[in-house]
Amino acid sequence: MTHLSLRGFDKELERRLRELARRENVSLNEAALLLLRRGAGLDEAGQPSAVVGDALDRFIGVWSVADERRLLKSIAACETVDEALWK
Repeated sequence: MTHLSLRGFDKELERRLRELARRENVSLNEAALLLLRRGAGLDEAGQPSAVVGDALDRFIGVWSVADERRLLKSIAACETVDEALWK
């Protein structure tokens, strides 16, 4: 198995991760893997999930070009690597 190290957990993410680990009676590592799989659209066995969310369906076909520009501008900071986290 591949090993990865993650840095930069904020307090809320840590709290939710620990809460999931307690609720599912699994280690923090297993809870983190579970969340990563879910976020990647995979089931617990690592296979593509058949469940497709509909949370964004209401936005289909309603955004203007200006809306798109505003969104892309607002998330531009997410494209920047925080060098302090990699030291």
